[in-house]
Amino acid sequence: MLNQKALKIFGTMQDPDVRRLFGTSLKACRNRLGLSQEQLAERADLHRTYISDVERGARNPSLQSITKLAAALDISVSALFPQTGGLLLKAGPAGDGEAVRILLVEDDADDIVLTLRAFKMARFTNHIQVVTDGAEALDYVFGRGNFAKRDWSAGPQVILLDLNLPKVSGLEVLRRLKANRRTRKIPVVVLTGSQSSMDVAECRQLGAETYLIKPVTFQTLSQATPHLNFNWTLLKPLKTAAEVGRA
Repeated sequence: MLNQKALKIFGTMQDPDVRRLFGTSLKACRNRLGLSQEQLAERADLHRTYISDVERGARNPSLQSITKLAAALDISVSALFPQTGGLLLKAGPAGDGEAVRILLVEDDADDIVLTLRAFKMARFTNHIQVVTDGAEALDYVFGRGNFAKRDWSAGPQVILLDLNLPKVSGLEVLRRLKANRRTRKIPVVVLTGSQSSMDVAECRQLGAETYLIKPVTFQTLSQATPHLNFNWTLLKPLKTAAEVGRA
């Protein structure tokens, strides 16, 4: 029996066919506004040849460029992606068949809302688990306490880690993660209120991938994704049993 929530990989932006779909969509949006490639390039602060390459499907656009293009066209990011067939957009690691599961470790309710909103604006539909202190984060990752029955294979594959946490500090959480053979390779993005913090330098030494200045926004998130080796992934929902029967 098919699970209605199960998703099937349709392609990635590395796939030439998917790049062509995106390029066709971009060109259609541009033509609806009566803009030339030169005019769109000027609005988006990109080179005309870059626009041409994207529209031909010859270039894999970065998240930051997609953001600029959407703003230049005065449309949402999601509107730039072809919607035929109920396609969805996820972010996952390059070469992986599934979008990553993300653990957000944050104790400030407002920052949680803003971070989740940034992911929504980026149209990442990844599953995001939220925990609110360092001890709970360690329990979740290592499958202890309330999370003793958690399926280890279910992730997380990326951790967004606030430094100022109750019970166990973010720095100590990072230290324990990187000291353990099973978790040391999980990419960790440190959330901090200041890039000048001495803790940021220590986090780098401990093995943090990168850091984000809070509050997390669409723009800062787009800058962090290259460090996580994310690919855009277009996904198509699997047919339900009823739909299969009607086919």
